[in-house]
Amino acid sequence: MTDATVIGLAREALMTVLLVSGPALGLGILVGLLVSIFQATTQIQEQTLTFVPKIFTVLLAIVAFGPWMLRVLVDFGERLLGNLHTFIW
Repeated sequence: MTDATVIGLAREALMTVLLVSGPALGLGILVGLLVSIFQATTQIQEQTLTFVPKIFTVLLAIVAFGPWMLRVLVDFGERLLGNLHTFIW
């Protein structure tokens, strides 16, 4: 296996991870920002207030984007196993 193959495989794996985790993390950050703005305007400084909306948002994002996330992961796995013969010396 050459250096270019390893780097290409690592790049593809990293892009897959970023693509799959992007929707849940993005929505979690957005809800966290909105809750922080709400806390700043109302001066409610409860630390646990941010966790419940973020947990529900990430859960809903996983439910909504779950089939797409699974398809991306399965496609990556199929490509990886399909090209397994090229990784052997």
